[in-house]
Amino acid sequence: MKVKNFVDFKPKFFEEMKNYSREKFVADIMAGIIVGVVAIPLAIAFGIASGVGPTEGLITAIMAGFLISVFGGSKVQIGGPTGAFIIIVYGVVQQYGLSGLAIATIMAGIILVIMGLCRMGSIIKFMPYPIIIGFTGGIAITIFSTQINDLFGLGIESVPANFVDKWVCYIENMGNIDVWSAIMGILSIAIIALTPKFSKKVPGSLLAIIVMTVAAWLLRDYAGVTSIKTIGDLYELPSGFPPFRMPQIAADGDSFFATIQALAPVAFTIAMLGAIESLLSAMVADGVIGDRHNSNTELIGQGIANIVVPFFGGIPATGAIARTMANINNGGKTPVAGVVHTLVLLAVLLCLGSLVELIPMPCLAGVLVMVAYNMSGWRTILSMYRSSMSGTSVLFVTLLLTVFFDLTLAIEAGLVMAVVIVMKRVMESANISVVRDQLDVHHDGEHDEKLAIPECTEVFEIEGPFFFGVANKFDEVMRDRDAMPIRVLRMRMVSFVDSTALHNLEIFIKASQEEGRTIILSGVHKNVEKGLRKSGIAKLVGNENICADIHLALERAQKIAIEKGYIK
Repeated sequence: MKVKNFVDFKPKFFEEMKNYSREKFVADIMAGIIVGVVAIPLAIAFGIASGVGPTEGLITAIMAGFLISVFGGSKVQIGGPTGAFIIIVYGVVQQYGLSGLAIATIMAGIILVIMGLCRMGSIIKFMPYPIIIGFTGGIAITIFSTQINDLFGLGIESVPANFVDKWVCYIENMGNIDVWSAIMGILSIAIIALTPKFSKKVPGSLLAIIVMTVAAWLLRDYAGVTSIKTIGDLYELPSGFPPFRMPQIAADGDSFFATIQALAPVAFTIAMLGAIESLLSAMVADGVIGDRHNSNTELIGQGIANIVVPFFGGIPATGAIARTMANINNGGKTPVAGVVHTLVLLAVLLCLGSLVELIPMPCLAGVLVMVAYNMSGWRTILSMYRSSMSGTSVLFVTLLLTVFFDLTLAIEAGLVMAVVIVMKRVMESANISVVRDQLDVHHDGEHDEKLAIPECTEVFEIEGPFFFGVANKFDEVMRDRDAMPIRVLRMRMVSFVDSTALHNLEIFIKASQEEGRTIILSGVHKNVEKGLRKSGIAKLVGNENICADIHLALERAQKIAIEKGYIK
């Protein structure tokens, strides 16, 4: 196989450039400008909430947005920092610093590229939905909990990282609420929530920032209110684009590898979360525009972005559903719209830094509270609670572990629970029936048929996948019955077998043959028969005892019974 055919890397940007038109360019310019405006407050807010700063948020939106648009597999995907990464990034920064975050992000980017090269794009889509809703809801709760200090102006200099300790600290400091900050934060939430009722075009978060920035400026200069903290009070924005810089890595080789080992689980979580969120966003976009994204190319594009961005101080990035939908709703046609949106953000970083410094922190907290609300998916949680208890249990375990522990543990536990529940359902649906006298044979769309079973013969019908759980059940059924000299295993409903089932089947056949009994296999699927031949079971049974259907199997049983004198 040629490498160029094996690697599924076909960026939509270059495909769209082949038939690009003036009409598409005009539509992309307008959409890109609007999406860029929408992304300004989100990029700044995500950067600050992640424990880095507004510059890092803007840099990520600019560079990752550009690279994802140019190298991604979706026509309309908009990339950048998202709320899902806030908690992970904050934790890594607190424990390993900015260098640790940079290394973890680069590692995650490499993982994403490898996943794309190995064509794992379609596999990621099979992440159980309750787990996605669970960790998304948990992240939303955690984001909300991180904004209480700025929202109410509590003035806590060092907020605990642990969820419980954080809320204990908030309760202890509730007497320090700054009334002006609280009013500004609550009004920001109200503006964002009410804006869509009056205009679908104007982003509520941008409107809230403009209104509250002006209000904070007036209150400070004309009313003497100095208690409202702004971005400029806490962060210093650069006057130009950050230079390329290598992450600071310890000179000691052992220390470097120890860091890699410690950050590997975090990098894997970032990669998985980025893959899931970007592909979900691309799938939603496909449904709206009637297109089909290339999931493997999308993973490679996301990986490239996360490899490059840390060298300029950025944080993890992925496809952003809200900004992607804003792009679609405003007429974006090709990845050029995503490129234009990054140019708008670049202009803000280079030319409007003095205005960004005036944005009040309570307003940004209000923006993130609304981001958390929109992420929470509370309607979906209620709907799932009413319809599926098993799905609800996976959802809440994932949610609670995300809130009280960490996302890595939450996803691992959620996946284990989901797999156990699926296996339990498969085992419950699997059935092993035993017939000795007369067998009912059902034909699709035709009359049923009754077949007489020869004397000294019994038929075991296995329905469903034959894996380790069902294999043990099969073993129990076989041991609990008085054995007939001839046993027919009807396997027409067996879609696959695993190694445990093959092992149990081999032991059963050998034990039966040692006791002088004959085993006949009936209706074996081609893929199952392939496994039987590779494991040596087909040879053990004998080709003459592997029959295409139950009619031939019973004829074979009749012949053996006569040859061995079981019947005359």
